Amino acid sequence: MFTIDAHLDLSMNAMEWNRDLQLPVDAIRSREAGQNDKPDRGKGVVSFPELRKGNIGLVVATQIARYVAPDNNLPGWYSPQQAWSQTQGQLAWYKAMEEAGEIIMIKDKQGLEQHLAYWNDGTPNDKKRIGYILSLEGADSLVTVGHLERAYHAGLRAVGPAHYGPGRYANGTDATGHLNEQGRQLLKEMEKLNIILDATHLCDDAFWDAMDLFNGPVWASHNNCRTLVNHNRQFSDDMIKTLIQKGAVIGGALDAWMMVPGWIRFQSTPETMNCNLEKMVDHLDHICQIAGNSLHVGIGSDLDGAFGKEQCPYDLETIADLQSLPVLLSKRGYTAADIENVMHGNWLRFLRNAWK
Repeated sequence: MFTIDAHLDLSMNAMEWNRDLQLPVDAIRSREAGQNDKPDRGKGVVSFPELRKGNIGLVVATQIARYVAPDNNLPGWYSPQQAWSQTQGQLAWYKAMEEAGEIIMIKDKQGLEQHLAYWNDGTPNDKKRIGYILSLEGADSLVTVGHLERAYHAGLRAVGPAHYGPGRYANGTDATGHLNEQGRQLLKEMEKLNIILDATHLCDDAFWDAMDLFNGPVWASHNNCRTLVNHNRQFSDDMIKTLIQKGAVIGGALDAWMMVPGWIRFQSTPETMNCNLEKMVDHLDHICQIAGNSLHVGIGSDLDGAFGKEQCPYDLETIADLQSLPVLLSKRGYTAADIENVMHGNWLRFLRNAWK
């Protein structure tokens, strides 16, 4: 079934992990054999051939570069200008992949409809370009609010103001604090440019500020449920209800620590924690039960977002295995229409409404 994944860190994998995503996953893993600079070396699950194998014809692909102040121990760049330059290097990689015939940027409704017709024309998709919508995960790299318009003209269509820790515009996961004035101005500019607000990673204070202030389209590209895994990275039921009221779609994420309670980093394994794709369905189902329908969930896997096989469902060998989800959903009683909603329909409806 045609599938949309609303969150993949493709350029980070290419530029910081030094992965050639044009290769099969097995070849990427082999190239990394013996490397140990990152926990997921030799365990990646994403490449362009695997996306095509899984009929994943459209993705939301990120730029990401965090600014870190001297007292911030998270990895990142020491000035906003360095962070901006990193995202521009990532953009250059996306453009190089376009020139190589691997991907095509989707930035408006006309381009979306043309790509859907192309991908679903009944011919084999093993050579087809994968559509990508450009998103910025964490706004730290925007040197000024004025840089947002420059980014928009380069194709940026969604922004998550925060990532982990304190941010220049908004605080994110494991941090607290309301939007600062710069963050409020960012939301106004996003609304003016009709840029999608990605609520993922916003700390609770910033989340509620954003829900009050922003009147444009809102989604949550990769987020799970706090009721099932109690951590501030997840959405509470009240947050989920508010997003539903705003017409948002929430993408289920496949990072194991977000899927099952009690995960201990570098100790737990997907097998010992019984972390499988059924757990993703648990989170999707929880949102559907709150909504009373299947109109507000999708896939936002975050696969290879700095983790691989060591920290994703044990029954997923590569991203192509997202095609297991329709069977799992069907076993839960979801109808064919519901399953289409999850796999692609909700994201498409959202984009068609946002890009009128």
